[in-house]
Amino acid sequence: MTAPSITLTRLDVQRLERLIDSLDDTLPGVIALQTELDRADTLVGHDEVPADVVTMNSRVHCREEGSGKDYHLTLVYPKDANADEGKISILAPVGSALLGLKVGQHIDWPAPGGKTLKLTLLEVESQPANGGEFRE
Repeated sequence: MTAPSITLTRLDVQRLERLIDSLDDTLPGVIALQTELDRADTLVGHDEVPADVVTMNSRVHCREEGSGKDYHLTLVYPKDANADEGKISILAPVGSALLGLKVGQHIDWPAPGGKTLKLTLLEVESQPANGGEFRE
């Protein structure tokens, strides 16, 4: 499957590149995140990002197509990750795959046991970049 086109904010890219620089680049997730940053089609200012695009600290609603199960996830930096609260690290496979997605696009989510799940982004419930919140 071809990866969908993505839009990133310059601020997210700067912060994420700093994060990558601070980590061991052999860690799982670091290479995947760098690949996502490198393939971004469009870079915009944090005040120009469309409301239906996933940025850092966005809360999203997605559906796993095979089971119809809905997920409400928040894309966070590793220090804020908490699976019980639906806070997914940008370094998790689903985290880096969600970054920059637009409502209606879907991703393949590598699941435990070698299965691949198809996740469709249904809604960006909140997007700090658009609301003026720029926390790391």
